Amino acid sequence: MHGLNPQQQQAVEYIGSPLLVLAGAGSGKTRVITTKIQWLIQQAGFQPHQVTAITFTNKAAREMKARTGEILSKEEARGLTVSTFHTLGLKIIRYEIKTLGYKPGFSIFDSQDVGSVLKELAHKETELEQEDSDDDPRWMISRWKNDLISPRQALEAATSAQEMRAAKLYERYQRQLKAYNAVDFDDLIQLPVMLFREHPDILQKWQNRVRYLLVDEYQDTNACQYELVKMLTGVDGGLTVVGDDDQSIYAWRGANPRNMSQLRNDFPTLKIIKLEQNYRSTERILKTANHLIANNPHLYDKQLWSALGEGEKIRIMPCRSVEHECEQIISQMMKIHFKERARWQDFAILYRSNHQSRILERYLRQNHIMYSITGGTSFFERAEVKDILAYMRLITNPDDDAAFLRIVNTPKRSIGVSTLEKLGHYANKRQISLLAASTEMGFKDSVSSKVQQRLEYFSDWITECSRQLIDVAPHHTVMRIITDTSYEDWLRNTSKNPKAADARINNIMEIVDWVRKLYDDGDGKEDLADIIAHMSLIDMLERNEETEELDAVTLMTLHSAKGLEFPYVFMVGVEEDLLPHQNSLEGEGIEEERRLTYVGITRAKERLFMSYARSRERFGEKIDCAPSRFLKELPVEHIEWEDQIVVSEEERQATAHAYLTELQNLLDKE
Repeated sequence: MHGLNPQQQQAVEYIGSPLLVLAGAGSGKTRVITTKIQWLIQQAGFQPHQVTAITFTNKAAREMKARTGEILSKEEARGLTVSTFHTLGLKIIRYEIKTLGYKPGFSIFDSQDVGSVLKELAHKETELEQEDSDDDPRWMISRWKNDLISPRQALEAATSAQEMRAAKLYERYQRQLKAYNAVDFDDLIQLPVMLFREHPDILQKWQNRVRYLLVDEYQDTNACQYELVKMLTGVDGGLTVVGDDDQSIYAWRGANPRNMSQLRNDFPTLKIIKLEQNYRSTERILKTANHLIANNPHLYDKQLWSALGEGEKIRIMPCRSVEHECEQIISQMMKIHFKERARWQDFAILYRSNHQSRILERYLRQNHIMYSITGGTSFFERAEVKDILAYMRLITNPDDDAAFLRIVNTPKRSIGVSTLEKLGHYANKRQISLLAASTEMGFKDSVSSKVQQRLEYFSDWITECSRQLIDVAPHHTVMRIITDTSYEDWLRNTSKNPKAADARINNIMEIVDWVRKLYDDGDGKEDLADIIAHMSLIDMLERNEETEELDAVTLMTLHSAKGLEFPYVFMVGVEEDLLPHQNSLEGEGIEEERRLTYVGITRAKERLFMSYARSRERFGEKIDCAPSRFLKELPVEHIEWEDQIVVSEEERQATAHAYLTELQNLLDKE
């Protein structure tokens, strides 16, 4: 408890009723949660297995586990659950699998798998929109699931032909998932909620297991996650949620900031504690953020403050063009880098949309400045990794048609597209999996004897691998996949050069090592089915979370920056139609865009720069741009405009001298 401020200490020690900790940016919320876990176990009489802490990302869960590991002994932490929402949902599904009507070894479908299933189902009805379309049935179905809307309810509520088609597809899709013995990412929360609604005895069992529940980033919960929290809390009221409605920026993923106010309705004895002291930023940055966000309606008011000093004014940089904007940003960064000896990793450039990074990257490269950009290729997105995982999925779940289609001809087995189409039609007619259909006489009669032999060999091999799962360690099965399919040889023959082949082979051997480690560690991952479920979930939760530690400028979207902090932050493209985005200019959309700007401002620890271009090219045409309305909402006493700043001759000479001194130092090091 040492070092907590009075509000933090109160939040840690309060257990009389459900508690909402309204935690502003940089107010030490993670420390409050981890310290409360310690207090519950050491002082309040809770057993570790009765305490569950939930957050949204594996990265946050790892950090929380690491912190609790520093303040609790191994014995005190034994049985404690610190996980993501989806990992907790997976745990519940595994325990209650018979009641839910699934077989052991079920698969978890990612977005690509879901897209493949929906495309196949919709093939005869309509062509799907592009993947990033708001009308893609994938996203409509996901929104329905997150709002706990069943296929029947979606059908009854449909108001357009497109919604009607999607609702019908939703119903068929759910039946198909069950036939595949598979669930998708949204099911990991929806299925436990539906289970608890239909089986009060099972709900009571889990309420007895989860005697105290702590939830981080509560403003990011959707309707389904909120319902799960409410159900698990039960009548005891053992609940602490920590969140900040001003940082709710994921409405497009189903997050609902109104869940914060809903708590008061569902838990009339709710206690509210505000954490308003910020340990990250200067006073000017916080007063600027407070002034901006005050334009949004609030159920709970708070005013962030800091003891870190007033700091420098926020610099607004009007620029003639996007090119000029890049030049100004590079100039400012180099000035700080040379004059204040700042590291490149102290700088972040934040933007509303990914496409804004391209020209920034070009200017950084031209000036020999290292940078890292979020959104690189995930380990799990590599083709060879997806192939091996698909083999693992099919061996543990022979009903997984998505896995079957990925690997039946990888490496090549001379099984053509027409054969697979025939197989698909036959399997649908018989209502069985593709693997099961491939060996039935009714299908065999429709293909040549050579194709029959190839499919039969493949099916027999999968069956044999499945049968041996009980006798061999999981990593030996993975090694057998690689060896029996001559996968390494295939990679060497299909890679563009030997170096690329070696890198791809290293990736698949990393899977073998990872499976071995998970098996050795145990903890509910003792067989291949558990391991592949764990890895599938890690893939979906953790894509692009890991970044290499480099002395490099960070480029990322404002959404990706949430939870991070940097000494020097540049927010670029602060213009109408960009920030706020042209698709979010009305109603709650503009409020979320304001919250997004607030998040960007509060990432800065020491200095904040906000820039906009007066013109930019869009679709090959030069257009005039207006500064964002949010710039007019900033407090004039805490900002200064670049075009109104007069730089003295002494300052110019000091900057030039610092530049030359640093340059000389670099040359001396050479």
